[in-house]
Amino acid sequence: MEYWDLYDADRCQLNKVHVRGNAIEEQQYHIVVGAWIINSKGQILLTLRHHSKQNYPNLWENTGGSVLAGESSIQGIIRELSEEVGIAAAESELSLLGTIRGSHNFVDEYLLKKDIEISELRLQEEEVMDARWVELDELIRMMKNGEVALPIQERFWPFYEKISRELCVGTALVPRVGT
Repeated sequence: MEYWDLYDADRCQLNKVHVRGNAIEEQQYHIVVGAWIINSKGQILLTLRHHSKQNYPNLWENTGGSVLAGESSIQGIIRELSEEVGIAAAESELSLLGTIRGSHNFVDEYLLKKDIEISELRLQEEEVMDARWVELDELIRMMKNGEVALPIQERFWPFYEKISRELCVGTALVPRVGT
């Protein structure tokens, strides 16, 4: 079983634990995290959701998931990166792009700049079927063609400008002057 801490609309912890799969009451929220991983070639890492997943099977997404009870947001994304794709990330490597409040969750989206070969990834068998690096225009084309899970699309657009600034080929691992 998976347990989540619950929060109110102001993101104050309610000191209640929720069991995944049960309905969340009105005005209660849990924390979800996602990581947009980019490399120095100006590419974005996508993973393919397992075909047996109940929601959005066989669609592409960024790495992420729900924060477990007792974890912070940053601890949750570090765990998800390790579990789903085998990427070890330190807190100092992750930057928070921002937060989106959904109907029953707060979604914290992070940026991770890391060069890693697809062959080096360790895909979590029950979660991820494949991984690939794509250019920004390819990601947008995939979204238009319905190849990317809808919640991921909704979480991408608020941070489009920030992510696209970081995707300059040859400078993705170096902060741009004046940004």
